[in-house]
Amino acid sequence: MPTHPQEPDRAASDPGAQVPEGAGPGPRGDLPPPGPPRSGAANGEPGEPGPDAAGPAPAEEAYTTAIQELEDRWRRALADLDNLRKRHARERERERAVERSRTAAAFLPVLDNLELALTHAGADPGAIVEGVRAVRDQAVNVLELLGYPRHAETGVAFDPARHEVVGVVQDPDAPPGTVVEVLRPGYGDGERQLRPAAVTVAKRE
Repeated sequence: MPTHPQEPDRAASDPGAQVPEGAGPGPRGDLPPPGPPRSGAANGEPGEPGPDAAGPAPAEEAYTTAIQELEDRWRRALADLDNLRKRHARERERERAVERSRTAAAFLPVLDNLELALTHAGADPGAIVEGVRAVRDQAVNVLELLGYPRHAETGVAFDPARHEVVGVVQDPDAPPGTVVEVLRPGYGDGERQLRPAAVTVAKRE
């Protein structure tokens, strides 16, 4: 019986041949099947962690730590400032008390001499006057030592920083604008002035 050569597959040799629907080659083993990816957790396998599963990022932790450190330093600075303010107030009050005590102690000899003058009130009037004048000079000296010199000069030009005009007089022997009489001495100069001298000034022509 004669044999005939086997005819090749027309679908493989003829590109124009039509392949019946559903008769194409099956899926390859090295490619994933079509469709949405399967989750490993659904198949009993551990799934990939989500974006929030690992906790805060290292940068956020560093920022939080830095903010806490700055808040602690700020609170400590406020506490130090409050302590410094209180200590300064205490020291200032203590210095004021020391200064008041020193000033009062400087005037104690003046009071002692006044007491002594009063005990000799029946003595010679001239001696009493000399004693009172000596006590006055002593008090003036104490004020000068404290930084408040006495000003009771006449014949000097009127200075509004040192003099307070309480009257204007006509005096032909005094140049106009000069101090003719000191009614109340002044003490101190500039910013350390206790009070200006009350004076009368020669009238200008």
